[in-house]
Amino acid sequence: MIAFVSGPVAALAPTTAVIEVGGIGMAVQCTPHTLADLRVGKEARLATSLVVREDSLTLYGFANDDERQVFELLQTASGVGPRLAQAMLATHSPDALRLAVSTGDEKALTAVSGIGKKGAQKLLLELKDRLGEPAGAHIGQQGIGTPHTAGWRDQLQAALIGLGYASREADEAVNAVAPQAEAAAAEGTAPPVPQLLRAALQTLNRAR
Repeated sequence: MIAFVSGPVAALAPTTAVIEVGGIGMAVQCTPHTLADLRVGKEARLATSLVVREDSLTLYGFANDDERQVFELLQTASGVGPRLAQAMLATHSPDALRLAVSTGDEKALTAVSGIGKKGAQKLLLELKDRLGEPAGAHIGQQGIGTPHTAGWRDQLQAALIGLGYASREADEAVNAVAPQAEAAAAEGTAPPVPQLLRAALQTLNRAR
C-alpha cells in the first residue's frame, strides 16, 4: 500500500494533482477542497489509498489520514466504490459523515450526488457501527452534515485559483455557476462542488 506521497506539485487538473516523487510524476485523484490547498511548484504531502482494478491502478489523495481512513471505511458498504466514497468526502468532512450516520441523518447523505433516498437509508444501516463517533464537538454546533469549509463559493474560488486562474477570472466563473448552486440549495441539498467546478471551467474555456 502507498500510504502517502510527498514532493513538489508538478501539475493540477480539476480532479487530479501530479506529485513528483523521486523523479516520477504520481497522478493522484483528489476532491476540490484538497486541490484548493495545492500550488504548482510547492511541496505537498497527501495521504493516499491505492485502488486496484483488473485494468487500472488509481491513487486517491487526501488532506490527512482521517479522510483516507473514512474513504476506505465507506467502501465496506455494498454499492460504494471509490468514486462515490470520494464524492461523499467532497460534500462532507469525516466528522460530518460520522455524525450523519450516528444520528441517522438521511438528508445529509442524499445531499451527495449519486445517493438517493433508498441508497441513503441502506448506507445508514450498513455504516452505523463502522465509522465511529465524531471527534469534533464543533460539528454538532454547526449542524448535521455541515459541508467542508465556509461554503461552496470559497471552495470553488480556491480550487480555480489553485489551477492557475486569476482572482478576477475565478470570481466571474463562480458567479456564472451561482444559479446552479442556488437551485441545489433551494431543493435542500448541498451545492455539488465537483460538478460546479467542471461547469466553471467550461465558462472559462469559452471566454478564452
